Amino acid sequence: MLDLDLTSLRFFVAVCNAGNIARAAEQSHVVSSAVSKRLVQLETRLGTRLFFRRRHGVELTSAGETLLEHARAMLSRAQRIERDMAAYAAGVRGQVRVLATVSVMSESLADDVAKFLDKPEHAGIRVDIEERVSTTVVQGVREGVASVGICWDAADLQGLQSRAYRHDQLAVVVPPEHPLAQRTGVSFVESLNWEHVGLPLNSAVVALMMRTAAEHGRNLNFRMIVTNFEAAIRVVRARLAISVVPLEAVITNVHAYDLRLIPLTDPWAKRRFAICFRNLNTLTAASRTLVDYLGSDPAS
Repeated sequence: MLDLDLTSLRFFVAVCNAGNIARAAEQSHVVSSAVSKRLVQLETRLGTRLFFRRRHGVELTSAGETLLEHARAMLSRAQRIERDMAAYAAGVRGQVRVLATVSVMSESLADDVAKFLDKPEHAGIRVDIEERVSTTVVQGVREGVASVGICWDAADLQGLQSRAYRHDQLAVVVPPEHPLAQRTGVSFVESLNWEHVGLPLNSAVVALMMRTAAEHGRNLNFRMIVTNFEAAIRVVRARLAISVVPLEAVITNVHAYDLRLIPLTDPWAKRRFAICFRNLNTLTAASRTLVDYLGSDPAS
């Protein structure tokens, strides 16, 4: 097994980001010769060339591009280890890493975790939350990136254990003068008569919307793709498109912008979220305490 030191990988990533050894050395507060030496040692250890040296910088080889992907992942994991250990050194008795979807984050999770941490018996627990789409929430839990994930229960949870969390209602948001604005409910297929603004294409909702459109022989036309619900609402406010959004997550902004929310009547539009984990019996005490708390909330 190769023995790769993190310092060399940090210099390697710094050079890749800067595109220049001298610039990377300056940003890392070391001399250029030290960085060059580390890179030569790294290439020797790996037995392959990582860079082409050009007059004004460096260019990655195919091997260098592959190493860059792995190096970034390794350094990110090392940072998490350092942070986790620092937390224990500071007296934290338990730490829980949670992956959650944007809908869960926008609607309820932050408040629920805050209430959990406010309890005196949970004073020694730290909860770290990272936002992801449903597919990568499940993948992250399977791979051990986090002990707990929270996502739409329509995701493929095979091989994981789960508990019910909360639920929400998907709705179409439109300007007040839009033909759908006075409706009390609308099917998703009806909304396909207008251009949409959507979230990233790998999100579970977008995947289901595209599948539903295809089943009806229709096209889902995205005028824009944005990264969060607030941006989607702003696009609708500008009269550029309509959007399918979780009602609970956007209702405040929708009212502030004088827009209209029409609930979708499709069965899949009433979503339930799931707390997923690999095995309840192997969770740490802190993780199991959080799962028990979130899974027993009467509001879910």
